[in-house]
Amino acid sequence: MVSNEIRKPPEPPYGWDKVVSRIEIVPGLTEALDSLDEFSHIIVLYWMDRLKPEPQPLKVHPRRDPSFPLVGLFATRAPKRPNPIGKATVRLLKRERNVLTVSGLDALDGTPVIDIKPYLPGYDSAANARTPSWVTPHPEG
Repeated sequence: MVSNEIRKPPEPPYGWDKVVSRIEIVPGLTEALDSLDEFSHIIVLYWMDRLKPEPQPLKVHPRRDPSFPLVGLFATRAPKRPNPIGKATVRLLKRERNVLTVSGLDALDGTPVIDIKPYLPGYDSAANARTPSWVTPHPEG
């Protein structure tokens, strides 16, 4: 479960890179966190449980910006998806028993965490990756 000060989705610019969150893992899984603090970054998968169930558009403008082309939903990182699974690569600041403190997690307070994985630069960063011309670097990295 995520704990932070963010109770509702912020408006752009989002500023998620400055948010510090705590992720509390059920105590029975504490040993599963051993050695995770040897990594500077982790990948957090979470369930965006507060999105209202409503019909999802199949085409959207990336970042809700009409200056970007209308593209298929799966070609974006739009939060409203058929299965609202969130994914963030975050900086692991510290681990205390079953609690991880991270920065950069774009999840609201109380969000359920599905899984945690270590970030592996050679594995999680694809060499020679390409993106369409309309993709620009995200201002928060």
